Amino acid sequence: MRTAVLGAGSWGTAFAKILADAGGDVALWARRPAIAEAIRSTGYNPDYLPECRLPERIAATADPFEALEKAEIVVLAVPSQTLRRNLAEWAGHIHPDATLVSLMKGIELGTTKRMSEVIVETAGVAADRVAVVSGPNLAPEIALSQPAATVVACTDIARATLVQKAITTPYFRPYTNDDVVGCELGGAVKNVIALAYGIATAMGLGDNTKASLITRGLAETTRLGVALDADPLTFAGLAGLGDLVGTCMSPLSRNRTFGEHLGRGLSLEQAQAATRYTAEGVKSCLAIRDLARSLRVEMPITEQVERVCHEGVAPKIALAALMSRETKPE
Repeated sequence: MRTAVLGAGSWGTAFAKILADAGGDVALWARRPAIAEAIRSTGYNPDYLPECRLPERIAATADPFEALEKAEIVVLAVPSQTLRRNLAEWAGHIHPDATLVSLMKGIELGTTKRMSEVIVETAGVAADRVAVVSGPNLAPEIALSQPAATVVACTDIARATLVQKAITTPYFRPYTNDDVVGCELGGAVKNVIALAYGIATAMGLGDNTKASLITRGLAETTRLGVALDADPLTFAGLAGLGDLVGTCMSPLSRNRTFGEHLGRGLSLEQAQAATRYTAEGVKSCLAIRDLARSLRVEMPITEQVERVCHEGVAPKIALAALMSRETKPE
């Protein structure tokens, strides 16, 4: 099976390795020609996974149309807020029956659309051609072939199974699910909760605080999901609790790391410079807040993270606002 992976960041590159290790031929598109050339000449992605030797079945290119040629599975691994612009350029070159796979965990600013919705709208494809991969999938660990599991969600279970088979390896175990909404929301909101977790860590707060953030973060994620007709059980699985715990607890997590910078008193711009890579929760917290407000869903942690990130509110003040909310039944 020929697969195109559009995006050679950490997760895109690691996912290309999974596809190749599962026996597929993979075309990996890198935005920067220097990255594509480095992968071709050395077998390594020096900027994102410098310690991971990539399989020879991965062919790197800086030409997206070359990558898309005859691809039966098209994997989209670009930053969430750039998806619409990029996909508008690529859509005409995607095979008419290709399965489109989203690795992105964000909500689009302005439209509050999930990534699968942006794909359907921009590429002009049926919703049942779009699959979502989500779970506790920290790219550096997977690149080292450490065991991990994930969820492949698609309303067409046959397509979900197709992707499942294409990414099953001795170290990567995918499960199928038809709850695209739940899997996408779990992946997007956990980034925001991980920002809060990082802030709390930098403030020197203990495990009680962190456990409360994870638990109540999962509760507000589930409330939002239920309001959008997601299956609440999804949030108890890999794409919900699993991804949330992994992203909050791991020092490899970009969103947790970004939150730690904010918790130490850095400004948004300073934290961005220190983190270097995209932390999806920083922008998505605005879209998730707007989506929640439109549905009249309470998401107090998300609200306070947005205030810290975009309104300059000090973390201590945001924490006090959370703790002084009116008490109520769990």
